[in-house]
Amino acid sequence: MVGGLKDALKVGTERTTGRLGKPDGYLKDKDVHIPLPGALGQVQQALKLAGASALVDDLETRMNRAAEAAAPKAAGIFGTAIGNMSIGDARSILNGPKDAATQYFKRETTKPLSDAMKPVVERSLSDVGAVGSLKSVSDKASSLPLGSAVNLDMTSYVLEQALAGLFFYLAKEEAAIRDNPAQRSTELLKKVFGG
Repeated sequence: MVGGLKDALKVGTERTTGRLGKPDGYLKDKDVHIPLPGALGQVQQALKLAGASALVDDLETRMNRAAEAAAPKAAGIFGTAIGNMSIGDARSILNGPKDAATQYFKRETTKPLSDAMKPVVERSLSDVGAVGSLKSVSDKASSLPLGSAVNLDMTSYVLEQALAGLFFYLAKEEAAIRDNPAQRSTELLKKVFGG
């Protein structure tokens, strides 16, 4: 039972990190795309109407690229959580709701994921000039009526959104493995989930 569940989780985490940790993994995916937050999003919409949103559009792209660069860090952390899973954890996951494994990963990996991904996000945002872009956007936005509130910890925001995207796809993978026999790619998976 534990071996089959670990196989299932390994398959799901590999698919998730492979999907998001590549160019356009976040940027072109409507379900996990990282938009500009709050006031910046409002500024972006106002600038689009004026045909002058290139700077903020670029910032949004850079944020998504930072998440894509950080996503591969999740693979090893998910692998450790799978390796540390107890028989009790496995039973709770198998007998729990359709996202029980995703909830397990949230409990066990959110802090290590944040710790591992944060330097990658920071470096990526810095390397691609997103910090400079944010300053430019903030300077330009301050002249607009809704631009005064453009002050944000971009690293924390991108990291939070990147993690939400990972867990979103883990839940989808978990549901697919539970519900769809064709997704059960190993003999142990078929045995555990009755495929």
